[in-house]
Amino acid sequence: MTTDRWLSAEQLHAWVRFIAVVELLPGVLDTQLQKEAELTHFEYFTLAMLSEAPDRTLRMTALSTATNSTLPRLSHVVARLEKRGFIARTPCAEDRRATNAQLTEAGWEKIHSAAPGHVSTVRDRVIDTLDATDIADLDRIMSKVLASLDPGNTFTLLDRSA
Repeated sequence: MTTDRWLSAEQLHAWVRFIAVVELLPGVLDTQLQKEAELTHFEYFTLAMLSEAPDRTLRMTALSTATNSTLPRLSHVVARLEKRGFIARTPCAEDRRATNAQLTEAGWEKIHSAAPGHVSTVRDRVIDTLDATDIADLDRIMSKVLASLDPGNTFTLLDRSA
């Protein structure tokens, strides 16, 4: 017979707050970006990943990994961004079966103009509420949680410290 392992009061307290942040933060980021840049947070994140890629280009599969998205979801979002002139899809020169997504000049201008407001929101709502020790603790804690959730380390594109 197995014994259920319940959370202690302290663990439950921390868990409930973690879940509250996980639920509330995406809405805060979406609201700011939609209001100021007419982008969802996922659209912004997609453009940002392309802006940091060599030649501002990634295969759709690599972009899917970088954004932790399924290919169908990513394809839908890229199609919307393509209609707005922010991304161009082209066949991959190395593998004709693959498709590349490339940030256009208009996409570069969009991400460049949206970034200050987004960073300001991230600072106001998260970073500036923490001191240097908190930031180090957050990094340490999130690294442990991410290692558990992403044992294949697919989010390496996001790690600028490496």
